[in-house]
Amino acid sequence: MKTGHALIIGGSLGGLFAANLLRLIGWEVDVYERVAEDLATRGAGIATHDEMFDALRRLGVVIDDTIGIKVSDRVFYDSQGHEIDRLQVDRYMSSWVRFYRPLKDLLPEKNYHFAHHFTHFVENADSVTAYFADGSSQQADLIIGADGIWSAVRSQWLPQVKPEYAGYVAWRGMVEEQHFPKALREEIVPIHTYCLPEGQYMLTYPVPGQNDDTRPGFRRANFVWYHPVLPEKLADMCTDTTGKSHGVGIPPHLIRPEVVSEMRALSRSLFAPQIADLVDLVKQPFFQAIYDCASPRIAHGRVVLLGDAAFVGRPHSGLGTTKAALDAQYLLDALMAADGDLPRALADYNDSRCLFGSRVVSRGRWLGAHLSAHLTKPKSERTAEELCHRSTSVTMREFGARLCDIPNLAGIAKRTELIE
Repeated sequence: MKTGHALIIGGSLGGLFAANLLRLIGWEVDVYERVAEDLATRGAGIATHDEMFDALRRLGVVIDDTIGIKVSDRVFYDSQGHEIDRLQVDRYMSSWVRFYRPLKDLLPEKNYHFAHHFTHFVENADSVTAYFADGSSQQADLIIGADGIWSAVRSQWLPQVKPEYAGYVAWRGMVEEQHFPKALREEIVPIHTYCLPEGQYMLTYPVPGQNDDTRPGFRRANFVWYHPVLPEKLADMCTDTTGKSHGVGIPPHLIRPEVVSEMRALSRSLFAPQIADLVDLVKQPFFQAIYDCASPRIAHGRVVLLGDAAFVGRPHSGLGTTKAALDAQYLLDALMAADGDLPRALADYNDSRCLFGSRVVSRGRWLGAHLSAHLTKPKSERTAEELCHRSTSVTMREFGARLCDIPNLAGIAKRTELIE
C-alpha cells in the first residue's frame, strides 16, 4: 500500500491517536504542538466508551482495571439531599492524562515537536507545506488539523466556521479523597451523583488520583456544574482583579475571589448539602465556557480536520475524546481501503465523519437545550426539550450513553468493514 508523510497540527489526544495509528501502516508522521511544555499536567476527568478502548487496543495499549474507576451507581439527589432515584450503570471514569501519557510514549521523541505555532499552509498538486511562527516550514503529503476548537488549520479554509457559545459555562473542580470527612467521602466519592434544579445541571464522579491511582482512599472526586451565564456576565467573570479581560477563558488562578464566592453561595442555595460540601472543599475551582461547532466539510485537498477541529459537541454525551479516537481510526481505515489513493480516502473520510460529527453536535444541543434557554426564553416560549421534561432515570441514562445505545450514532460510529 502506498504511504506518505503526514504533519499533525496539535499534540493532544486526537493528534496522538492519528499519529500512532498512521504509523501502524507505515506512514512517516510528525506532530507539532503549540505549547512549549509537556501536556501531562493538563486535562481533567473524562468519561470512557468501549469504542475508545478498541482504538487503544489497536495500538497495543493494555486496557485493564487501572484504566479508571469503575462506577456502577448513579444517584439523583433533590435540593435537600434526599435520594430520589438510583440507576445501575457500569462505567469507567478516568482522567485525561491516563490516555495522554501512553499515547505520547508510543511516539518517538524526534517526531513530536513542542513550541511550534502553526500559522498557515500552502498546497500544490503534489504536496502541502505547513508554516510556523518561528519561520520554519515542513513539506508533506498530508496535513491533519487536530488543533482543537479554535483550530488555526480550519480557520484558513473555513473562516466562516466559528464556535458558538451555548449560553452556559461548566464550573469544575477536584478534591483528593483523603480530604473528605468520612461520612461525606462514603456518600459522594464512589458514586456518580446528579442534581438538576431548573436551569442547572450538576454531576459528580470519581477520577484517578495522583499518579493515576485508582485505589480507594487515593482517588479524587470531580464535580462539573453546567450553569447558564449571559455573554456580558461571562465577560465580567473573565476579567481579573487588575481589570484585564481574558476573553472567554481565564486561567484559574486569575479568577476574582468574589466570582468564586458567588459561585459557592449559589451552589449552597441550589444543590444537595453534600454536593455543596464538595464544591466548598475545592481549593481552586475553574470554569470553561461551553461552545459547539460544526464544519460543512472536513477535507480540503491534502488537508483534513479531526476531533474538535472538525466538530465540537457539547460535553453532555462525554464523547469528545472518543470522537477524536474514532475520527483517527476511520481515517486509517479509509486510507487502507483506498489502497493509498489519497483523494478517494479523504472523500470517504469527509462524508462519513461529517455525518457522525453533525449528529454529535445535534445530540449535544438537544441534551443542553434547557440550559441554553434558561436565561433567554420565558417558560411559555420554550420547547419540551428546553423545559427538560425528562424523568430522573432517563436523565441519568443519557449522560455518557454508550454509542450502541444512541440510535442516530450507533450505526455510523466507525467503518463497518474494518480492515484488520
